[in-house]
Amino acid sequence: MTLPASFFDGMYADADDPWSMRTRWYERRKYALTTAVLPRERYLEGLEVGCSVGELTAALASRCDRLTGWDASVAAVQRAGRRVADLPGVTVEHRAVPGDALPAVDLLVLSEVLYYLDPADLDLLLGQVRAAVRPGGTLLAVHWRHEVAGYPQTGDAVHAALRAGLDWPVVAGTRGA
Repeated sequence: MTLPASFFDGMYADADDPWSMRTRWYERRKYALTTAVLPRERYLEGLEVGCSVGELTAALASRCDRLTGWDASVAAVQRAGRRVADLPGVTVEHRAVPGDALPAVDLLVLSEVLYYLDPADLDLLLGQVRAAVRPGGTLLAVHWRHEVAGYPQTGDAVHAALRAGLDWPVVAGTRGA
C-alpha cells in the first residue's frame, strides 16, 4: 500500500527536519553528487517530487530557470517554501503522485520518494513520467538502497522498475550506501 500523506504529516509533526536533511553530511554529499551528475548546465523547467524541507530544491535552483517542488505534506511545503523564498523562479506546491498529474518539464527529480509508492501506483507514475519529461530532458532518480521497515518497496526495486518501464539512457549511476 502506498504510504498516505498522513504518514509524512506525522513525521513533520514530530520533527522540524525528520530526515536531518539540513545537518547530516550524508545528505550534503548526496545533494552534491545529485547535482553533479546532471548532464546539462541549465534547464528551462524543473520539477522535484517530494521536496521535503527544500534542501535539494535549493541546490537545484541555480540549475533551472523555473523550478517547482512538490510534497504531499502541508508542513513540508511550508518549510520548503521558507527555505527557497528568496530564490528566483522557485515555487513549492502541495501535491502528491500519482494523483496529481506531472506537468511537462526538462528536468524531473524523483529523489527519495518512489519507494513510498506501492507497485501499482509506481506503474501509474511511470506512465506519467514518460509523458512529462520533454524530449532531450533528464529524469533523475536517487534512492536509499537498504530496506526500510514499513516502506512498500526498496530503492533497488524502484530503480529496476524505472529501468524496465522507461527506455532512457543512463547517464550516470552509483550504487554506494
